[in-house]
Amino acid sequence: MDCDTCDREAVMQAAYSGRHLCEPHFCRSVEKRVRRRIREDTLLDPDATPDDPETWVIGLSGGKDSVVLTHILDETFGKDPRVEVVALTIHEGIEGYRDESVDACVELTEELGLRHEIATYEEEFDVQMDDVADEDPLDMAPCAYCGVFRRDLLEEYADEYGADKLLTGHNLDDEAQTALMNILEGDVKQIAKHFDASIGDFEDRTEQEDFVPRAKPLRDIPEKEVALYAQLRELPAHITECPHASEAYRGEIQELLWDLEENHPGTRHSIMSGYEELAELAADRYGGESDDTTNLSECEQCGSTTSNDVCRKCRLLESMQAV
Repeated sequence: MDCDTCDREAVMQAAYSGRHLCEPHFCRSVEKRVRRRIREDTLLDPDATPDDPETWVIGLSGGKDSVVLTHILDETFGKDPRVEVVALTIHEGIEGYRDESVDACVELTEELGLRHEIATYEEEFDVQMDDVADEDPLDMAPCAYCGVFRRDLLEEYADEYGADKLLTGHNLDDEAQTALMNILEGDVKQIAKHFDASIGDFEDRTEQEDFVPRAKPLRDIPEKEVALYAQLRELPAHITECPHASEAYRGEIQELLWDLEENHPGTRHSIMSGYEELAELAADRYGGESDDTTNLSECEQCGSTTSNDVCRKCRLLESMQAV
């Protein structure tokens, strides 16, 4: 099959659009969509200058998504004096999984000349995810613990580095899964929080001074296209799923979306199109209420921002220590 744009052989067919693209036109398409998202979300503050640049912290896991995001951002802003980029890698302590992806992070950041920082659960919390998965004192999926710990460290270090934005490599599949989970759980305030935290235009979001704003420039790109881009660009990505991921509720939603997308191409795009409009309406309705920002205080144990006396991370760590 030939490319729709030229006479070269196509390397992919997008069922949701019917387009066939060769390697150069496919890569260009991915980059164009990411840069369009950056513009539409006003990721770069119009007031940023070389004398007063923005600091962006990228959550770099070493997987295909964060590696592709880092690569495209470097190509786009690598020589822009209005932006300073810091790559932050979180090592959860998962044997045979994270070590290899950390190697990929080191290789990429050295190649691009980026500042690279590594934080570990073991050093920060005195736990490793393999142990958490084995003991599981609260009978929850490992991802429930890991998500809390990971978000806490990303937020803590982004704040420590003076980040203006925290960027993560969530792709279209990730976002459609989150949207569907929030809808199925009927949590309208969580939907509003999702908009304010990471999917709304920065000019439209409700101000949350206690948290570093998040951005997801890959959220228009399907997961398989991210993987193909990483392969074609020969990026040092570690493409292996976490061994604990299959136990999460998200895994069920992922399989459901795969089936829907196969039978009804374009389902993920449709979900996100409607969800983003719904999320904006929810954010307008609840404003700061969506994250209980009116009742925030410092955690009595670690000092992090929380709506309770003790934050969720510390409560989970207490449950681990009680085993």
